[in-house]
Amino acid sequence: MRTPQAFYAGKPIVYSYELDVCTGCEGPLRIAYTSGAKTVQTMSDVLGFVHQPRECRNPDCVRYGIHHRSARWEQSAPRYCTFGYDVIAQIGWVRQTQQQQFEAIHESLQPHLELSESQVRHLYHERYLPLLACNERQSWHQLNEMSAQSGLLLSLDGLCPEGGEPQLWVVRELQSGLTLRSGWLSQQDESTFVNFLQPIADLGLHVAAVLSDKQRGLEPAVPVVFPQAKHAYCQMHYLKNIAEPVAEEDEAMKVALRKDVRSRVGVLIRQEKVESPGVLTVTGLIPSPVEEPPLAKAADAPAQDSPILSDPVEIEREAIVRDILRRVRYLLTLKGRPPFRLAGIEMFERLSEVAACLDVLLSRKCDDRLLAVSEGLHQALLSVHADYIELRQAADWLEHIADLLDPEDKPQRSGAEVKQQLFDYLDDIKPQNHLPRLSTFYDKIGKTSRSYAPGLFHCYDLPGLPRTNNERESEFRDLNRRLLSTTGQRGLAKRMIHRQGAWELIPRPGSLPDTVTALSQVDNQAFVQERQRLRNHRSRFRLHTRSATQSKAQLEQLAQRWSALYPDDTS
Repeated sequence: MRTPQAFYAGKPIVYSYELDVCTGCEGPLRIAYTSGAKTVQTMSDVLGFVHQPRECRNPDCVRYGIHHRSARWEQSAPRYCTFGYDVIAQIGWVRQTQQQQFEAIHESLQPHLELSESQVRHLYHERYLPLLACNERQSWHQLNEMSAQSGLLLSLDGLCPEGGEPQLWVVRELQSGLTLRSGWLSQQDESTFVNFLQPIADLGLHVAAVLSDKQRGLEPAVPVVFPQAKHAYCQMHYLKNIAEPVAEEDEAMKVALRKDVRSRVGVLIRQEKVESPGVLTVTGLIPSPVEEPPLAKAADAPAQDSPILSDPVEIEREAIVRDILRRVRYLLTLKGRPPFRLAGIEMFERLSEVAACLDVLLSRKCDDRLLAVSEGLHQALLSVHADYIELRQAADWLEHIADLLDPEDKPQRSGAEVKQQLFDYLDDIKPQNHLPRLSTFYDKIGKTSRSYAPGLFHCYDLPGLPRTNNERESEFRDLNRRLLSTTGQRGLAKRMIHRQGAWELIPRPGSLPDTVTALSQVDNQAFVQERQRLRNHRSRFRLHTRSATQSKAQLEQLAQRWSALYPDDTS
């Protein structure tokens, strides 16, 4: 067997507690003991450390018997770890900012360090994530200052859970970005949210406002925990809710219009100039042939080939027909994003523009294909025209309400003023002709507006309180994308969110040097507790495996542990 390569540091560095005098009795501090040499790998060198803590030996001193450790020794590497904080920070930084897999991180570190891929994985999960969480807790003074000055602005949101799994929730302070609580809830009822938020209230901090998406269980819990705080509701969720019936009808119109257009002109719009049937453009070792532009060929042709100059007119005509057909085909693929992107309305309006363009083209020169497309579009548009008129009216209502709530380019308004403007507008648009569909839309808008009214307008009165809770949702989307990019598997990304998502959501410092500094200043006792907290949560998933071999071994181990509890019981 090949002997593993060994590495040794040079002469060890001796770190002693930096003070010589006790801060309790002002007596001398003596060296308590001298530790053995510890070898630590950093990104640039292999170092040896010897630690000499000091203690006060005055029995009457309040600090008698306490071992004072060197700050420089504490900041070189975590206790019982042979890798420096710079190595841990490098692994976490590359993993989170560059979305690299552990294998790639290991390969990049191998020229500088002696470590295995499993050690890279361990340092990220067992060192970096807990240290990052502990680092944020050093900002209590910032939180206390904000509480005293203007009060805290809290944002709450949860990641949509998988079936049967707990839901990941995060509470951030909006002015500082600090994470107050991040974790999983097995239920989403009032008592659960009270239990989740109560530790924040127990700190005695002043909470001025809470921003949420108006979740059913959270709504009654906030006034119980924070009776003096204003509960603001996300305006984007309000707009999505009032647009819900409009979006459903718009989708139905889109499907009907698309089906009608395809039935009338589908044969024409599916036609495309191809290399061979079913093959469009191909590259590689055997690519598609490339045809020179016809005008260029005509310019390079000899004088006796002058009759070819009449061909570009027909070729240009074919190109225009092809572009019209491609445009129609594209418009049939539109997808909506309510409340502002309603695909059915957009498809109707864009196809109407194509139909108007076809009328202009056909007035100059008739073409059988364009004529067929024009007739097909006009008939299809006519079949849904009545639906479009009503949906367009409802969409105008939504756009006006969204603009009314938007403070951009408007004089400063109080929440009461915006509320009055909204309900005045709702009175103005109340349908007079009692069309069933418009009445349904209006009733939904009115009912939802009254439901959201208690929390929809606080953002105009509280500086720093945003109108939407989109930032939390963006964090969840970014986390999903980052883990998906890192793992390459949607299922694995979801499992990682369930098992360590609360730690992955912790904000990191803005640069790698700042990360090294932040991690090296974490208190060791706080780190030990945080690492145990992470381990306890991950232990919930020990038996979550699809491997038959591993599952059998785990069950056998459980049976052995059970038998050890009752060694003499054979019943």
